[in-house]
Amino acid sequence: MNTNSDTLKNVFQGRARLGESPCWHQQEQQLYWVDIYNHRVHQFNPVTGSHQFFDVGEVVGCIAPANNHRLIMAGRSRLAFLDTRNGTVTTILNIEFNDPSARFNDGKCDAAGRFWFGSKCTKEANSSLYRYDPDGSLHVVLSGLTISNGPAWSPDESIFYLADSPLKTIYAFDFDKESGSLSNRRVFVDLTAELFYPDGLTVDRDGCIWSAMWDGYCIIRFDPSGKEMMRVKMPVVRPTSCTFGGEDLTTLYITTASVGVSEEEIQKSFYSGDLFSLATSTSGFPAHHFKG
Repeated sequence: MNTNSDTLKNVFQGRARLGESPCWHQQEQQLYWVDIYNHRVHQFNPVTGSHQFFDVGEVVGCIAPANNHRLIMAGRSRLAFLDTRNGTVTTILNIEFNDPSARFNDGKCDAAGRFWFGSKCTKEANSSLYRYDPDGSLHVVLSGLTISNGPAWSPDESIFYLADSPLKTIYAFDFDKESGSLSNRRVFVDLTAELFYPDGLTVDRDGCIWSAMWDGYCIIRFDPSGKEMMRVKMPVVRPTSCTFGGEDLTTLYITTASVGVSEEEIQKSFYSGDLFSLATSTSGFPAHHFKG
């Protein structure tokens, strides 16, 4: 089912080059997200409309809440804390890549407070998915990926979802929430027949997956079996990610990108790079915090 939702709103004209990694901070009742290539972490209060951003001085792939007024972030090739009171960035550790084109990409924390983040590079099948634990240990969980995107978990935390965007595939894995290990990789959604690519995603309380479709002008909701339920049409060509937020967690916030959009496409996709919201009939989950 296609829908042109009258509840879709442009809530902030950020004109981001590459908006990504939206996360809802439940305690602060604020949305954070990144503009990867403009080196910015944005902070938005949907009630007051107030906004500020932090220039972190480098490419920033993803963020998640941490304790003491901080966010944990994956920069180009390091993990760091960002203090949201003063904008101070403090390195946690540097990570070496074997490919100079590589950088970190999308990520989230699980319910145990472990930070999951992936990488992307220009070489095919040379990216990885990492897990950084609260005890300070770093683990390479998966290798042989192209662009790691949209980590998320089912409501009962038994299933882990991950998109490899250039392969047009969303995978599902069995997830052991005690050890943080993955097993039984299988294809959850195969989009190879489409002209667009699955980017960031989130999961609602019904166990359905909402996936932003790069070059697709839409968000698609899939049921827990991977069957398409609904397409929400977007006025921009490159939706990048989404997450639930707001007081009752029923609002879907959607980041978008303007990078690489042609002059002709911009005429049809004028609001590329802006932040959108969609009122839904379901609800999601706030971002989990890093517990280290």
